[in-house]
Amino acid sequence: MKLDKYIKRPVLSTVISIVMVILGFIGLISLPIEQYPNIAPPTIMVRASYTGANAETVLNSVLAPLEEQINGVEGMTYMTSSATNSGSASITVFFKQGMDADMCQVNVQNRVSQASALLPAEVTKAGVQVMKRQSSTVILFGLTADDDRYDDEFLANYANINVVPAIKRVNGVGECQCFSQKDYTMRLWIDPVKMKSYGLIPTDLTGVLAQQNIEAAPGSVGENTDKQYEYTFRYKGRLKTPEEFGDMIIKSTKDGQTIRVKDVARVEMGALSYSVASELNGKSSVTMMVTQTAGSNATEIASDIKQLLAEQEKTLPPGLHFDVMQDVTEFLFASIEDLVKTLFEAFVLVFIVVYIFLQDTRSTLIPLIAVPVSLIGTFFFLYVFGFSLNLLTLAALVLAIAIVVDDAIVVVEAVHAKLDLGYKSARLASIDAMNEISGAIISITLVMAAVFIPVSFMGGTTGTFYREFGITMAISIVISALNALTLSPALCAILLKPKNEDGSERKMSMVDRFHASFNAAYGKVQDRYRNGVRRIVERPIIAIASVIVGIVVMGVLMATTKTGLVPDEDTGTVFCTVSTPPGTSMKKTQEVMDQVDRMLATNPAIESRMRITGYNFIAGQGSNQGTFIVKLKSFEERQKMEGPLKYVGVHNLGSTMVLGMIYKQTAAIKGAQILAFQPPMVQGFSATNGLTFSMQDRTGGDVNKFFDVTQNFIAELNKRPEISNAMTSYNTKYPQYKIDVDVAKCKQSGIDPSTVLTTMQGYYGGMYASNFNSYGKLYRVYIQSDPKDRADLKSLDNIYVRTSAGEMAPIKEYVSLTRVYGPQEIDRFNLFTSINVNASAAEGYSTGDALNAMAEVAKTSLPAGYSYEFSGLTRNEQESSNSTAMIFILCLTFVYLILAAQYESYLLPLSVILSIPFGLAGAFLFTNMFGNNNDIYMQIALIMLMGLLAKNAILIVQFALERRQTGMAISWSAVLGAAARLRPILMTSLAMIIGLLPMLMPWGVGYHGNMTLGAAAIGGMLIGMLCQIMIVPALFYIFQTLQEKVKPIEFEDDNADVATELKQYTNPLAANFRTGEEKLAGDKANPNM
Repeated sequence: MKLDKYIKRPVLSTVISIVMVILGFIGLISLPIEQYPNIAPPTIMVRASYTGANAETVLNSVLAPLEEQINGVEGMTYMTSSATNSGSASITVFFKQGMDADMCQVNVQNRVSQASALLPAEVTKAGVQVMKRQSSTVILFGLTADDDRYDDEFLANYANINVVPAIKRVNGVGECQCFSQKDYTMRLWIDPVKMKSYGLIPTDLTGVLAQQNIEAAPGSVGENTDKQYEYTFRYKGRLKTPEEFGDMIIKSTKDGQTIRVKDVARVEMGALSYSVASELNGKSSVTMMVTQTAGSNATEIASDIKQLLAEQEKTLPPGLHFDVMQDVTEFLFASIEDLVKTLFEAFVLVFIVVYIFLQDTRSTLIPLIAVPVSLIGTFFFLYVFGFSLNLLTLAALVLAIAIVVDDAIVVVEAVHAKLDLGYKSARLASIDAMNEISGAIISITLVMAAVFIPVSFMGGTTGTFYREFGITMAISIVISALNALTLSPALCAILLKPKNEDGSERKMSMVDRFHASFNAAYGKVQDRYRNGVRRIVERPIIAIASVIVGIVVMGVLMATTKTGLVPDEDTGTVFCTVSTPPGTSMKKTQEVMDQVDRMLATNPAIESRMRITGYNFIAGQGSNQGTFIVKLKSFEERQKMEGPLKYVGVHNLGSTMVLGMIYKQTAAIKGAQILAFQPPMVQGFSATNGLTFSMQDRTGGDVNKFFDVTQNFIAELNKRPEISNAMTSYNTKYPQYKIDVDVAKCKQSGIDPSTVLTTMQGYYGGMYASNFNSYGKLYRVYIQSDPKDRADLKSLDNIYVRTSAGEMAPIKEYVSLTRVYGPQEIDRFNLFTSINVNASAAEGYSTGDALNAMAEVAKTSLPAGYSYEFSGLTRNEQESSNSTAMIFILCLTFVYLILAAQYESYLLPLSVILSIPFGLAGAFLFTNMFGNNNDIYMQIALIMLMGLLAKNAILIVQFALERRQTGMAISWSAVLGAAARLRPILMTSLAMIIGLLPMLMPWGVGYHGNMTLGAAAIGGMLIGMLCQIMIVPALFYIFQTLQEKVKPIEFEDDNADVATELKQYTNPLAANFRTGEEKLAGDKANPNM
């Protein structure tokens, strides 16, 4: 290849690099920042509510028609749905990765509108919402009152009127959800006794509202006439105040007596629902959760929202303030900061290694310039490809340092070797060296890219992870190859100096002495190495045996390492959920929550605690549920407080320890199920970490039987060592009363059975009767009997229905009640009734082991007609586990084919391929030693190792092949080729190993991922390199011999100008197998000995 034009035109070379750097900075500024690439599949939620209905009714009248229509919408993977006793219905439809979320929403919306004719009128009146469920929470914050001046209702409405709309306008915000349902609602609390005395039933009031609380358009007068003025008629419109509603006339009798609403009901501005309450550190507060749209920049959103909250704080009523409870970007920034620090440390360490080997500041400058150019240039392409700056792409850059430095070292090393032969001009040395190694550099680059490119075609969740990582690596490698072919040789020609031109002796300084002794030592090592390689080349059986051993060891370790998706990190937030026994009232649940709250308050690692009573992240809504969102103190603060043990990885204030402390403290609380867990690392799948699956009842049988089957399955699971705690929050033991209507009696009195039930609904369930306007928003009007008039079953005595004769008859005559038990909510998964189960893999076992254990238990303990399906991340993990092996086979095949094309041989590349398993075995060995999982990070390190190990082997084979082509014997060309490449191989491998050492430190933010990456890369590189430099020459000998039996070698035309070519091959022989450089160094060292 004619690359000397770049050497002869150094300005051109530098301009290319400067342009790369400028583009890189432009990319860096505009890249979005997030924790992980957006891997959650598009999800659409459908919500509806049927006031007063129980779960069974909601399931039959709302979910069934909707699901029937939605099922099979284009691109869906599965759907889940739930119906609750509070009358709410929700369906969640999950789509394939990569579908357009907006399109999915439109398709689901169309299906919903087809089903709307089949839904109850109540439901369509309140509206069926179809919305994109935004996967990733950016910020959780609360609006808190410092004293008792403000009640929950005021806080919730202040937030809904002033805060939530402003946040929704922030660019990139998908949804801002307020965890309180205390929107203003006009409450008509009716009194059953007074209603009876006036002969009224609740539907009479709905009729009155429909007639009198209306907006009207009466028109105008004086249009199209020759009158001077036009007048518009204006009706007062909807009523606004409780007084106006109280003054509505229900009926007016002949004798002039009028009955008004206030005569039978207490009217007040109340709240929509009283079922959820939240507090922050014991003060009343309302929680809001902000989620982002796909592809938006989490950090920008977070800073915009914080800015907005700061602005809003200025205008808040006195005694109110905002508290941020969970901010995803805190962990993100802290971990990115740590990664950048690691980048810098790696950078420095790599150069120390390079300097020791090259012993000359000028030479060290060249890789020093090459690395930033490649790394910064990469950012531009990341931006072009639409990637983001996340933990994976940054980790890729840390690893890339080691690879990128490599190309530059190879160039500098080659030019040095020429100068050692006595070249008098650095430019000539550079040109000759480049002619020799440009082929190797290109093949190395192709091989490295070949390893990373197939990875990016993977589908699914892991595919997204690999894609960002693989392409980041491939880009920086390609840029670094460009550098090695343009900038580095140009710099060599300018910076490097030939050896002492006048041949005079220089004075020895301290540094020189160190170098001299290093060189002498290295010379001895190289001699020993050459003899060792010779022995192995003469006995090829050793090489064959060790390759077989290597492959076996790798297989065994691969099978025994535990697997996972991403390691759990301490993100600074912990969730804790509380469930009291079924049917417990809100008041009693509050008392348990108070106990837990007091315990959390004593924990030294906890900064603040937000509690929501009536809602549970796992089990959903219910009077017996509660959730704590616990914010830990900042990372710096906790690290300061931790003892010296943190340096060995024991963090006594880390989130895992906090979880342990919570379990220990709350063990004393009787009669409540308390769970503490970390928020999931990968957002958008489920609220918890661990396995999530749904038991399915395909028989359509009884819920209680299904529950027993599930309980039995869970008990069997918990006996297995692989599974730590399988549990479900589902329970069929909620106390309920079953109503039977006596139809015959109804008919005798001339009443419809439905009238009896609507009367019950009006008094007990509440009826959404009308709307009113206030604060520029639309609110609802509800009719229901006062809470004290429906405290227990005795209240039924006061409830009457109107017969056809116009008389009032007690409702007890027509209904009979039986006490039963039933579920709080009914869930479905893909149209079958389901029960959601959470489990986690036990300490020392991987998710993969747990999945296998489940399959075995299911075979023995699940009766026919019952099955289970994974949901959330577990489903993705299960789908992707088999693709990992494929990836590795694909990568190896690619490498093999590229080399085959380059060496024009199908046999020779095997000498490279067969040396790779040693390194992979080393990676697994170190992963096990440090107790890490075989997760995304580990697999990323493995893929990278394949490329690097192949590269080392290529260098040896390439040089051996060149020597063979000059006519040297195969065995000698193998030995000398290896010896000539020992220095660059040692240098690049050590540079990488030492550069990655900072990643092994067990502290800092997000250290689990770094440790996994670091351990696998270092272990693989160390063991791989040590085995390779011994075994590859022997493999070359075996396969080259076989190759020449197939196709004998043809030597080049004899009259070629081989004098210069041969000189470098003859020189080492003349120098008694010592290269000129060591001879020089040895001679230099002599006078001082």
